[in-house]
Amino acid sequence: MKKQHLFCSPLVLALALPGLAAAQDHSGHAGHAPASAAAPAAAAQTLTEGEVVRWDARTQKITLRHGEITNLGMSPMTMVFRVQDATLPDSLQAGDKVRFRAERVGGAYHVTHIEKAP
Repeated sequence: MKKQHLFCSPLVLALALPGLAAAQDHSGHAGHAPASAAAPAAAAQTLTEGEVVRWDARTQKITLRHGEITNLGMSPMTMVFRVQDATLPDSLQAGDKVRFRAERVGGAYHVTHIEKAP
């Protein structure tokens, strides 16, 4: 049995080495950002459309009826968000159409950017 293992190991190694060498060759990717770095940058620019239902300055919470929030994998619904910067929704009123960015921070959902929709 040992002879089979000795024969099999070099064979497996010989078959695996060309694939490993190809995986290490990055010469054709000069000047390109890795996909993992580009994806978060693109996701950071994604804004969700919604409508202001209520803004409570005292609790710094805003209720939004929103479309799908792709960066959070969230379906359309109406929900309450915390607001990181209380000055963000100052000029907003119930019924205003908005575009916003939401993030999950410490287990709670926060609006990190909000603007009136054109």
